[in-house]
Amino acid sequence: MKKIYILLSALIGLGTFLQSCSDHLDVERYFNDRQSLERIFNSRDYTEQWLANAYYQLLNYNLEIGHVQFTITNFSDDMIFTEGGAGISFAKYKAGEYGPQYTSGNPSNLIARPWDQSYEGIRQASIFIQNVHPGDEITEAMYRDLKGQAYFIRGYLYWLLLRKYGPVPILPEEGLDYEAPYSELARPRNTYDECVEYISEQMLLAAGLLGQDRSTLSASRPTKGAALAVRAKVYLYAASPLANGNLEMDDFVDDQGRNLISQEYDEGKWAKAAAAARDVIELDEYELYIAPKRQTGGLWGAYPQTIEPPYHPIYSEKTWKEGGWSDIDPLDSYRALFNGDLYVTENPELIFSRGDNQLDYRFGIQSMSRHQIPVSKGGGFNCHGITGKQCDAYGMSDGKPFDRTTSLKGFTTKDGEYPYLKKDVWLEYANREPRFYASVAFSGALWGGISASDATNREFQTFYYYGEDDGRKIVSTQDRWIPTGIGMMKFVNPKESYASGGTAYPKVDPAIRYADILLMYAEALNELTTTHSVLSWDGNEIYTITRDVPAMKAAVLPVRLRGGVPNYDEVGLGNPYNSPDELRTLLKRERQIEFLGENQRYYDLRRWKDAPEEESQMIYGCNTTVPKEYREHFYEQVVVSSIQTSWSIKQYFWPVAYNELKRNARLTQAPGWPSFD
Repeated sequence: MKKIYILLSALIGLGTFLQSCSDHLDVERYFNDRQSLERIFNSRDYTEQWLANAYYQLLNYNLEIGHVQFTITNFSDDMIFTEGGAGISFAKYKAGEYGPQYTSGNPSNLIARPWDQSYEGIRQASIFIQNVHPGDEITEAMYRDLKGQAYFIRGYLYWLLLRKYGPVPILPEEGLDYEAPYSELARPRNTYDECVEYISEQMLLAAGLLGQDRSTLSASRPTKGAALAVRAKVYLYAASPLANGNLEMDDFVDDQGRNLISQEYDEGKWAKAAAAARDVIELDEYELYIAPKRQTGGLWGAYPQTIEPPYHPIYSEKTWKEGGWSDIDPLDSYRALFNGDLYVTENPELIFSRGDNQLDYRFGIQSMSRHQIPVSKGGGFNCHGITGKQCDAYGMSDGKPFDRTTSLKGFTTKDGEYPYLKKDVWLEYANREPRFYASVAFSGALWGGISASDATNREFQTFYYYGEDDGRKIVSTQDRWIPTGIGMMKFVNPKESYASGGTAYPKVDPAIRYADILLMYAEALNELTTTHSVLSWDGNEIYTITRDVPAMKAAVLPVRLRGGVPNYDEVGLGNPYNSPDELRTLLKRERQIEFLGENQRYYDLRRWKDAPEEESQMIYGCNTTVPKEYREHFYEQVVVSSIQTSWSIKQYFWPVAYNELKRNARLTQAPGWPSFD
């Protein structure tokens, strides 16, 4: 019986491959010579080139952080963009107008291509797993590592599909008989839980084969820890309300009427998620990155002298290793994770990364950061910003929440009057936590740009008042202003400039980092009401999993300390660790702050089933119609009238493309989307 791995959308020949993600070698020419799979996988070079093409499918439309053209899910209720060339306006996106059929202004590629690209990578990884073997050119150790990588790629691509499209068909690993009747080739969706267990299985297989350490040259290849971290992430999603006893999805069924989303709540899923996160913690391989305290520098500037958090009797007297912040710089500790100051191997927090995540500089993280930089003196595009909701989410420097009704009003009168602020800055931006200053480009914020040759383009303030160089224009033919009047600083390097001979800095893709594992662990433990026994990933230990307050505090504390703010029970507002509801709310806020711009918020809101409320709220921000002479009115929060938000059930999952539904008669459409029957 003849078998070949095929996409559900087409029978793909062995010659239809894309370029390698590492060296642009085109493996098609090897297949044009009609070489057999045996010959290909007897060669180390050809074997590695095949795997490189599977890796390539993690780029482009499967990027998780980057330009809106590829990663529209990076924009939820936290970030906003204005780009006429992006193929879709933010307003259409917020209204769920990204359907499965192409119409003018709708991003058909954004919706359809991840499906095709992921299954192409799955096919390539599956062929690799079936055929790779030790030999004269491939040692046993190399074989194990390469096969482990292929398991990881296959599982990761299914994970990317699951997040976007919900339950998807799992292809048979031995391939499909391309001579069989089409009715036998058509595949239904597997259930959400089946997809989760399959991905978990792939990651366990990968973890059993992969080592924990990588050389500098292969730092972006997965490790044992990366495989276990993906498994933890997948189990967390399976435990969350969207997939765990969600009666709202009772009509999401396969072609035989089988429910694809669990209709009965199972607390044990939270225990499995907690145990999987603990598996990563127990490796003792990762820790949060911290930057040492800086003793030199000015009071503001691109690299200021360390500004210590307000005195705290516990944390101010202890070093980082002792559980305090006395010897670290909270601002640098956070912003260096994203702005290109660290290579992959220099960041002990990074569990999995694509490295410099896009060969084409126009679409990766570097591109996203350029779209945040002001036009006037930075040479950027000034069209990615954040919402008023996100700006208000950041707490105060003492760890208490920001309260607009009691916050300071007025403007700073001199440089350095308040930490991180220059003259003429609105006082609501004063005394905020360090992650605020690493992430938010408020009106009057200081931009670095210190690689620019012209001094006027270095360490400059940008204001977003009406008529200003980077504000809303009286007459404008381009969308080069931010509708909320609040820019975004995260991912921008203080040295970075596109003006007067400045330098752009490549950014490292933070696909999975240890802070996520810690917060996931606390979240999963918080949902437990009874005690559960769960095996460790390798079966060598039985974990006792329960709502353990000391364990939750220990998981959250490093994230808070690195950000320069006390733990929740140390800010004078009671002890929320004693209340699952209070702690759940705080953990959601923590994720909103910690993972801004990392393609987490969009999916978090959906898995929590918070999206109907959060994403349907009107977007608000500063009043961008106010000129500088009436500047105090600029900061009065107003609705961004050009963006009308709405919510419907169809926005939980992406639709399957019309052509795919035509080709695969057993494939059912996601809820709320047309099935074209």
